[in-house]
Amino acid sequence: MDHLLRATARAESTHFWFRGFRGFVRPLLQRAAAGRTDLRLLDCGCGTGNNLDLLEQVGRAYGIDLTPVGLAFGREAGRRRLARASVTSVPFPDSSFDIVTSFDVLYSLEKPDAVRAAQEMFRVLRPGGFTLVNVAAMEVLRGDHSVLSHEVQRFSRRSLSDLLAAQGFVIERITYTNAVLFPAMALARTLQRARGLSAEDQADQEISVPAAPLNALLSAALAAEGLWLRVGSNPFGSSLLCLARKPA
Repeated sequence: MDHLLRATARAESTHFWFRGFRGFVRPLLQRAAAGRTDLRLLDCGCGTGNNLDLLEQVGRAYGIDLTPVGLAFGREAGRRRLARASVTSVPFPDSSFDIVTSFDVLYSLEKPDAVRAAQEMFRVLRPGGFTLVNVAAMEVLRGDHSVLSHEVQRFSRRSLSDLLAAQGFVIERITYTNAVLFPAMALARTLQRARGLSAEDQADQEISVPAAPLNALLSAALAAEGLWLRVGSNPFGSSLLCLARKPA
């Protein structure tokens, strides 16, 4: 996981995937905030804490992560509301937050731990509050990145909905994302599985920033997909993004 966090720290400000991800998340975050900017937010499995910058557009954001490397990167970047803790045992009282997020964490957990993490997110969320969850999707897209991120499972729309609903969440919005990348990604990852997946210390090329023209082109393609997702949903994609609510 340290390899992933080091590669992420180098890439997340400019890489097309991270730009696209923030474009997908922002409208759902604004929907959950409903115009407020005084909310309390928690990012469960915050990595380097980079996403706290996005979350703080609507309030005061905190992050927890188990990996010291990611937290060190976050603190070097000036982020202070970070703590080392597990998503399966969140160190906050019940009903402490208005919005709880989990971005690309649940797919790296064994199923009992993923259930426990969802239960903890539900517990620390106030009644009527929202959770935003992003996970890796579609087993056909397992590849080198799966090694880098210690991927345990890839979700379908049904399996993610069932996981969250079983803990009491009401699903408000769920869609696949990165659909424009799907054909190229499916081909590349099929070839990776055919030749054997890379070792972890060789797989960080999966999130290295491509040449500027290609990075700009892919960023624009994901931005266009983000506009579509404001009104529609994708039937496939490399990730699943879900907005769910804790009943009042």
